Amino acid sequence: MTRRSAPALLPPPLRLWLGPIAVLAALVVVLLGVLYAGHSEAGRVDSWFVRPTADSVRSPWRQVALATDFLGEPAGSAMLVVAMVTGCLLLRRPRAAVLVVAGAGLTVATTTLLKSLVGRTIHGDDNLSYPSGHTAFATALALVVALLAAGRLGLGRAAGTSLVLAAALVAGAAMGWAEVALGAHYPTDALGGWCTALAVIPATAWLVDRLADRTADRTADPVADPVVDPAADDRRRQRR
Repeated sequence: MTRRSAPALLPPPLRLWLGPIAVLAALVVVLLGVLYAGHSEAGRVDSWFVRPTADSVRSPWRQVALATDFLGEPAGSAMLVVAMVTGCLLLRRPRAAVLVVAGAGLTVATTTLLKSLVGRTIHGDDNLSYPSGHTAFATALALVVALLAAGRLGLGRAAGTSLVLAAALVAGAAMGWAEVALGAHYPTDALGGWCTALAVIPATAWLVDRLADRTADRTADPVADPVVDPAADDRRRQRR
C-alpha cells in the first residue's frame, strides 16, 4: 500500500482533466514552433491580436508593464520563488515547495531550449523570442498556487480544474500583455509560453507526487508487527 507523506499535488480528479490539457498544450507549443521556426517578423496569427507600439503604451500603463516584466527578470523571479517556497513550508506543504522550484526551473529551461531550436527572433538576430520565458514563468507559478489552493479547499474535478485554468489565464494574460506591450515578444510567443507552462507543470506535479510516495514507502518500517502466541508466552513465563 502506498503511504502519502503529504497531500498529493495532482489528485486523481484533477489529473483526469489536466493530463489531456497538458498534452494539448504541448501540441500547440510544437505547432507554433514549427509554424514560426526561423521567422523574424510577426505572423498571421499575430495579426489577430492588437500589438501596441512604443508610443501607444504610455504612462501609467507602461510603468505597469515594466513592473510586471520585472517579476520575470532574474531578480524579480528569485524573489517570487523564495517567497513562494517560504509560504509553502509555513503551510507545511513540502511537495508544493519542491514543485515551485522544480516546476519553475523546468519551465524556464524548456523555453530556453525551445528558443534555440525554433530560432524565431525579434528586433535582430540575437533576440530569440519563441516561446516567451516570462509568460511561461508567471503561468507556472500561478499554476502551483492554484494547485495548492485546490488541494487545501478540497475542490472537486470541475471546480479545481476551473480554478487552475483561471489562475493560469490571468497570470499568463498579464505577463503576456506586458511582454507584447514592451515590444519584447510577439503575441504568439506569449501564447507559446503560456502553453509551455500548462504542459510542464502538471507533468512535474505528477512526477513529484510519484517520487514523494516512493520515498515514503521506502522510509516506512517494512517489518510487520509480530504475531503474539499466547501459549508460547505462557511457557516462557513458567520457565522463568
